[in-house]
Amino acid sequence: MDRRQFLIAGATLAAAAPFAGAARAQSAVTARVGYIPIVGTAPFFVANGEGWLKQGGIETAVTVFESGPNMIQALASGTIDIYVAGVAPLAVARSRGVDIRVVASTAVGENVVVTAPSLTRFFTEGVAPAAAFKAFRAANGKPARLATQPPGSVPDTVLEYWLWEVAKVDKADVAIVPMGIDATQQAILAGAVDGGTVREPALTILQTRNPQIKLVAGGEEVFPGQPGTVVAVSGAFASKNPEAVQAVVDGLVKAAALLKSDPDKAAPHVAAALGKGIVDPQLIRKALVSPASRFEIDPRKIIEPARAMQAYQVKLGSLDKEAPFDGLFETQYYERAVKAGG
Repeated sequence: MDRRQFLIAGATLAAAAPFAGAARAQSAVTARVGYIPIVGTAPFFVANGEGWLKQGGIETAVTVFESGPNMIQALASGTIDIYVAGVAPLAVARSRGVDIRVVASTAVGENVVVTAPSLTRFFTEGVAPAAAFKAFRAANGKPARLATQPPGSVPDTVLEYWLWEVAKVDKADVAIVPMGIDATQQAILAGAVDGGTVREPALTILQTRNPQIKLVAGGEEVFPGQPGTVVAVSGAFASKNPEAVQAVVDGLVKAAALLKSDPDKAAPHVAAALGKGIVDPQLIRKALVSPASRFEIDPRKIIEPARAMQAYQVKLGSLDKEAPFDGLFETQYYERAVKAGG
């Protein structure tokens, strides 16, 4: 497979992108946005493609990152204003003094566990995952290698939760290999690892290329109520530009409605952002309606699951102690957007 099919979006995309609320469009506000290249970010790019960002008076300079933890340094240094990635690293960031505020969710239940052909053959009907991993180790003389993103990320956290808390896998039977999103996809396809966590569009891409790559645990199974991609803003940006933040959330609400009602219309916007003309738009369209794509903007729905995820990060050691959630979630923007009809 051509590696370009996994290079989703270029390093920097500068696009005019205001959200709903033409009345706010006085002088344009420039927002520096960091995101990871997954379908969970689709509401952002749909809002952009439909012109709702421009109508809200927001200019965006968009930069792609390989994972949420990699984006934290950019947040801490003031390099980006808006973060579009997994919620888990944000608790770590706040515990270290980074003023970041979650204003919306975009997707939930995104991370799923897949097996490469080397491991798929052990996941037969009626065989529990723990038994499958044990059989793999017995047959190969080594643990199964599972790829995921860095410690502290949502993919790593939910993978470990599924392995140790849900499936009760023996830790001797699995080796977790941290790597970026692009590298994870390539490694699974090439058989360099035996499985891992993926999100859309990787799930659809991988199974289209090789039907022997098997989905063995869905999003809700790997972590109940699994919180995923969120939109968070720096405290400095929110304080200086509250109307711009409101416009962002207004646009996300409208975009989620379009993704549900007319995925055919939404797909080209997402394909343009994530595929850059390389990934087939029809493949992106299929990913948008995948069981691993659940778009949810209401940040209130992920607060308690995010608390549970943070508590598990403490257990794993990726977080020293639970950080207070005071000030992390600001739900008023979503509540206003819904009240105004998006």
